[in-house]
Amino acid sequence: MSAPLIEARGLVKTYDGGRVRALDGVDFAVERGEFVAVLGPSGSGKSTLLHVVGALDRPDSGAISVDGIDLAEAPRLDRVRADKIGFVFQLHNLVPSLTARENVELPLFARRPKPTPIERRERALALLERVGLSERATHLPTELSGGQRQRVAVARALANEPPLLLADEPTGNLDQASGRRVLALLEELRTERGVGLVIVTHDTSLADRADRIVRILDGRIDSGGA
Repeated sequence: MSAPLIEARGLVKTYDGGRVRALDGVDFAVERGEFVAVLGPSGSGKSTLLHVVGALDRPDSGAISVDGIDLAEAPRLDRVRADKIGFVFQLHNLVPSLTARENVELPLFARRPKPTPIERRERALALLERVGLSERATHLPTELSGGQRQRVAVARALANEPPLLLADEPTGNLDQASGRRVLALLEELRTERGVGLVIVTHDTSLADRADRIVRILDGRIDSGGA
C-alpha cells in the first residue's frame, strides 16, 4: 500500500507569543486521489491547517509530509509548493493586469525544467479549454464574471500538474449556480487526474459530496482526521 499523500502527526501552531493555539496536536492524513472536506467554525484552525499542509507556513512542532517530502526538512517550501501543490482560494487572487491565459501561465515559470514560452502558452490554453474558458483567454479578470475568475484560478492551480489540490472556501464568494459549477469542475478534475482534493468550507452541502469529512474545533480534530 502506498504512503498517504498527506501525513501529519501532532501538529502545533501558535500565534501571539504562544497564547493562541491555532493547531493543538493535530493528526491528519489524506490518501492519494481522496476528496476530504474540512469543516469548522471561524477561528477553529481549519485555514491554519490548510496553510501548514500547503507549505505556506511551518508548524511550531509535529511532523508533516506531502507526497513523501518531509516539510520540516525541505530547505525551500516554495519549491514544494511549485512542484506538489495547487491552490484555489475564496478570493481568486488573479493578477489584475494579466489576461486569463497569462494568469494560468504564472506557475509554469517555477517549473523545472523551465518550459519555453510556446509550451507555457499551449499548456495555459489547454487548461482554459478544460475549464470551459478558451474563448476568454485574452480577457482581463475585470472582464470576467466571478465564476469565470474562479475557473481561471482552478486552471492556474493545475498548471504544474500537482498531485494535491487545496481549496479554501472556493465557492464562498459565488452565487449558488456558479458555486455548483466550480465544485463540479473540481470533482471532475480530481476523478480524471487522480489528484488529492482538500477543501476547507463552512458549507455542509458541499462537504457532503466529499469522501470524508474532517471536523476541527479549537485547533483539534473533532472527528474524521486520520
